[in-house]
Amino acid sequence: MQIPRALVDGTRDNNFVYDSETRDTNVDSTSEQGSKKPYYVTTPIFYVNAAPHVGHFYTMVITDILKRWRALLGDKNAQLLTGTDEHGMKIQQAASAAGMDPQAFCDMNCKTFQALAKAANVDYDHFIRTTDPAHKEAVQYFWEMLNHRGYIYTAKHEGWYSVSDETFYPPTQVQNSLDPSTGRKRMVSIETGKEVEWSSETNYHFRLSAFQERLLELYKSTEFVTPGNYMTDLVKSVSSGVSDLSISRPVERLTWGIPVPGDETQTIYVWLDALINYLTKAGYPFPPGQEGRLGWPADVHVIGKDIVRFHCVYWPAFLMALDLPLPRRVLIHGHWTINREKMSKSTGNVVNPFFAIDRFGVDTMRFFLAFQGGLAGDADYDNSYIIRDYKKMLQWGIGNLTHRTIGCAKGNLRSYIADAAADKLPAPTPEDLEHQSLLEQTPDRVAEQMEKLNPRAALQDIMVIIEKTNKYFHAAEPWKTPAESQRVLYNVAESLRISGILLQPFMPSKSNELLDILRVDKTEPSKRSFSAAHYGCDPDYGEGVKKSILFPPLIIEE
Repeated sequence: MQIPRALVDGTRDNNFVYDSETRDTNVDSTSEQGSKKPYYVTTPIFYVNAAPHVGHFYTMVITDILKRWRALLGDKNAQLLTGTDEHGMKIQQAASAAGMDPQAFCDMNCKTFQALAKAANVDYDHFIRTTDPAHKEAVQYFWEMLNHRGYIYTAKHEGWYSVSDETFYPPTQVQNSLDPSTGRKRMVSIETGKEVEWSSETNYHFRLSAFQERLLELYKSTEFVTPGNYMTDLVKSVSSGVSDLSISRPVERLTWGIPVPGDETQTIYVWLDALINYLTKAGYPFPPGQEGRLGWPADVHVIGKDIVRFHCVYWPAFLMALDLPLPRRVLIHGHWTINREKMSKSTGNVVNPFFAIDRFGVDTMRFFLAFQGGLAGDADYDNSYIIRDYKKMLQWGIGNLTHRTIGCAKGNLRSYIADAAADKLPAPTPEDLEHQSLLEQTPDRVAEQMEKLNPRAALQDIMVIIEKTNKYFHAAEPWKTPAESQRVLYNVAESLRISGILLQPFMPSKSNELLDILRVDKTEPSKRSFSAAHYGCDPDYGEGVKKSILFPPLIIEE
């Protein structure tokens, strides 16, 4: 494997320092051809040792919303990466238990995650598998670069190892516990509750401790992690000390993985292997000067709170070691619980996302997860909550408002829109002006929330339009005096049009169905872009609108 001269001589690229000003400049770096770096957002790659659950579904949806938002802003080159993590001891043991060859096991189970991405209407650009040949080459190259720069050494390692978490824990992070199903005493991770076993072995280590101060500087000088409550715990953890990291396993224990270059007795640690997937998709090893051609550095990694340490400590340290640009942001979300208890296969309270989509519809589920999902904390999942939100906000909110507005206009909605464009509507009342102000201000508020990586708050702002429009419509009673209520009906139509545009990243199908009902031109993409989501921006819609049931009553089979 040929090593670029710039890496062989160990020189540091001074463009890649880790302060906020320089990193922001790096994000918009250009290739030799002068093209702008694509916006690049990722899900974590998902273990194929078990079937996907609603947590995977939620992560996919949040990531997809971020990618679709970029498209709404007019970015045609935004990239979304998802995929599967197919190496490690968990996979090895699961394949053995199933009586299958590990590769065949991965080939079978990765299809389930691909099917979920399709069922969830995730607009991904690449689905990566860590068993892909290109990924194996990228991982081994990365290892060789770390080794060449002196960041890898061999040593005996002892500690509590969790097969489920694929990681070692120090004695301070484990405790005694009773297995609730068997009553057996066992040691578990305090952080995850997964069982650990004592392990003693000689393997390779990464000099993670060398990066403690640089990591702390990263946390202090940038908004690397959001929401901010996770940053507090991260700084506390790293400030207390960072130990060097075991990054290989003896083949006697782990055969299913990527071999250490030049040492067939060791297998590369699955988390070093897995994290590099984000680089693999972006074309690593990079040709000189073309790091950003396929998107690196990532603009956002979306992850669950259980893998913060891997993405916010290990990953930036690995990248710092090779002077590679760091990802801009890491968006962390909480878990879904049932009755305030963490979902677990052992307790049988795991939600099957395919069943949920079949039962309620994909856009209903996307809406519920985005509206109720926890970013700074956990959120509780219950079918009754989905039904409640569907009826209140979708069926009786958007759907009923659309139906009543078209009915009240009696086929003349287009004339109200044309009169508004010609400034022929009746003079506005204070209530009209108040509602117009809401419509003028909300799109920018939504954009601000999305810029802050808070899609939940953005969706809640959009739904304020629907809530207040229903109240405005009800108070004005335009059905009683339609001749004097053209401005009311125009404002309500604008509320629906603007909401329909802004909802596209969240509910791609239903929002476009709403825009179709309003006859917003679908042949002209700009009519459905963010730039059109402003009061009075489109004078051409509303021709021949007819009543339509946008959100029919749910038919729930118990």
